[in-house]
Amino acid sequence: MTIRVRVFARYRGLLNFEVLELPLPTPPCLAKLLEDPRLAALPEDALLAVNQAFASREATLSEGDEVALMPPVSGG
Repeated sequence: MTIRVRVFARYRGLLNFEVLELPLPTPPCLAKLLEDPRLAALPEDALLAVNQAFASREATLSEGDEVALMPPVSGG
């Protein structure tokens, strides 16, 4: 059972990948997925999404979900 992780903008260089398949964590939540060592450099203020909807670190994950990691956006 896997989760697909997509990384956007400057996080591609920071984490050294664009798309990564990771096993579904136990318990199946976003916070547990983010404990993977390959995601250790991800800043705390990263925007997170599951299946194209913004999500908190407490979001529950399911087999085949797609997680997106994005830098915060600012503008005026």
